[in-house]
Amino acid sequence: MAGIKSLAKDTAIYGMSSIVGKFLNWCLTPLYTYLLVPEEYGTVVNLYAWMGLLLVLLTYGMETGFFRFANDPEKGDAESVFATGMISIGASTLLFAVLARVFLTPAAQVLHCGAHREYAGMMAAIVALDVLGALPFAYLRFRSRPMRFAVLKLANIGLTIALNLFFLVGCPAIYRSHPEWVAWFYNPDYGAGYILVSNVIASAVVLLLLMPEVRGVRWRFRAGLLREMLRYSFPLLVLGLAGIMNQNLDKILYAYLVPDQTEAMNGLGIYGANAKIAVVMIMFTQAFRYAYEPFIFARTKGEDKRTTYALAMKWFVIVDLLIFLGVMFYLDVLRYFIDPRYFEGLKVVPVIMMAELFSGVFFNLSLWYKLTDRTQWGIYFSVIGLAVIVTGNVLLVPRYGYVACAWAAFACYFVMMFLSWLAGQKYYPIRYDLRGMGRYALLAMVLYVAGTRIPIDNLALRLAFRTVLLAGYAVYLIRHDLPLGAIPVINRWARKGER
Repeated sequence: MAGIKSLAKDTAIYGMSSIVGKFLNWCLTPLYTYLLVPEEYGTVVNLYAWMGLLLVLLTYGMETGFFRFANDPEKGDAESVFATGMISIGASTLLFAVLARVFLTPAAQVLHCGAHREYAGMMAAIVALDVLGALPFAYLRFRSRPMRFAVLKLANIGLTIALNLFFLVGCPAIYRSHPEWVAWFYNPDYGAGYILVSNVIASAVVLLLLMPEVRGVRWRFRAGLLREMLRYSFPLLVLGLAGIMNQNLDKILYAYLVPDQTEAMNGLGIYGANAKIAVVMIMFTQAFRYAYEPFIFARTKGEDKRTTYALAMKWFVIVDLLIFLGVMFYLDVLRYFIDPRYFEGLKVVPVIMMAELFSGVFFNLSLWYKLTDRTQWGIYFSVIGLAVIVTGNVLLVPRYGYVACAWAAFACYFVMMFLSWLAGQKYYPIRYDLRGMGRYALLAMVLYVAGTRIPIDNLALRLAFRTVLLAGYAVYLIRHDLPLGAIPVINRWARKGER
């Protein structure tokens, strides 16, 4: 029981730091969209999509490999495993930095920022700094230091936000009244470049703050151990690359599939900004996972685990559909999260949110191949999903623009979800409540159509009507799966009413 409590505590700290970090980072979106035109923001979206891909490539599964071998006494002590992995990552990162410097101009052309080739250099610097910090962060987790881990992660986000506000809001204000104070380092026309500058500084500072964690490590390199770690990590690299490409490839491909680069970056900026509205579902979904995982661990004793897994899936779908309705019903207000110049892309928000729902269901379904040691299936599904998203983008983007990116993601995650469920029923059958989840899905779709298709010109009346519809979903939930007596605090009032 002590182990379960410790796991739950650490999970909460790691999870909340991740959720809070994502939320704070998400809060920068209004700043970017209100200050940058879609074309400038599109460049940022494109560069950060490339960054995500390069981070996975250059860490090449070494974090998980470190945990695997650091906990195996036959492979040696944790310090030698860490040192071997860190030397390997350091050498490959140095090679990457040298190549980025040598081929900076052609790289800038590939990244569609030829007019600002320093963007490519700063992107490479951010990737290198974050890669070098990946294994020290893993070492913190191995040494069970969740608070230190969370503080440094949040420090990175906090410093990034502070620097963005300084360069994008503070400096322009100072420049208008006292230009001589900031003219020696600030260029009012640099715009999006300061987003990268802020990230470089924040990543460098956090890497320096990580140095005390590895100061006492004995730097011994073991070639044989590295070969084993690479052999173990390579499938994880393939899986990680497929996963991150499923998330980011549409933003990378879009710039190549639209001939006119100004139009391409403009569309990518609009698509990226509206996708940020859908991130609400990702954050709430992640919070749900962190809250529910300890619950699963606590309930598996003396109960049928598969019943618990099925219940977890049902509640996951119920909560995500509720979030979907909440966002879509109040989109008339939530849309001001981004500048009105980006409003034309609001049509992709429901599509992206449903794609994220499918992605979350796929994540929940993935337990079958993890529990049965058939992790290669995760690679199969990811590669198939990648093929779907590439095909969808290549065939449809030239005709339908960024809307095709959203539908390609929808198709990708739906196919992955369906295939995982199909294979799981063969190798690790779980009796999911498909009928119950289907009723919630049907109810949500009916309410969504009613709330968005019935014309009500007055905003207040429209929102009131949609609130009634959302309340209908809640009433159905209470009547069928969540009686008032099961809700903390409210259950006291329910019991009083029964008396």
